[in-house]
Amino acid sequence: MPRPTKYRRVCNYPTVYGFSPIGGALGKPVTLTVDEFETIRLIDKEGLSQENCAVQLGVARTTAQKIYETARNKIANALVNGCALKIEGGQYRLCRGSSDLCYNNNCIKRKIQSECKQKGENIMRIAVTYENGKVFQHFGRTEQFKLYDVQDGKIVATKVIGTNGSGHGALAGVLSAANVDVLICGGIGGGAQMALSESGIKLYGGASGNADQAVADFLSGNLNFDENVHCDHHDHEHGENHTCGDHGCGEGHCHH
Repeated sequence: MPRPTKYRRVCNYPTVYGFSPIGGALGKPVTLTVDEFETIRLIDKEGLSQENCAVQLGVARTTAQKIYETARNKIANALVNGCALKIEGGQYRLCRGSSDLCYNNNCIKRKIQSECKQKGENIMRIAVTYENGKVFQHFGRTEQFKLYDVQDGKIVATKVIGTNGSGHGALAGVLSAANVDVLICGGIGGGAQMALSESGIKLYGGASGNADQAVADFLSGNLNFDENVHCDHHDHEHGENHTCGDHGCGEGHCHH
């Protein structure tokens, strides 16, 4: 029988999911997997040894070395041959912040894990980008999330958590560590949307106004949101808002 897949532990999703040469790519795109990207980040950016990188990934040192060498070769190929570089796929799982092996003693996800109690099986946890009682409009810049625990269609608990300056892909990790099921926000970029999707977090972007009211509207099936929400360098290209009820909330599209 084949050996079971050994997933590599990744701290956060990349902030950017691709690079392209000025003037256009000359060859076929090169795909760097998320776990390969993580070895580059840990060794070349954070200065970890290959041995410590292996501990962080949760694999053998020889495996980490092989992943790192493959990643370096792909990056060299893209640079030398003028190819676009995409970051996607791979055998990995997102660290939820509970590991004692994390090299980063100031890891925001570990802090979030200690602050946020575990939710029961029948609890849906909603997060809203939050500032002064309103839905904050730039996901990547949000400094706070307000969490709402919902049971049987009613809010049973709320809590405001800080992001400690995290942005974009790292924020998806924060929400994952907080065991969030649904995010309500204003503008959000494509990379962050992908990270949320990979974390299993349902997104309702393009929302605005009072945060508590937005959650109430969501629960009643009347939340105005934009299913094609886009935010790129804080320029918003929102289409016509959609009403949550228009997408069949009664058929499970908005409720778990």
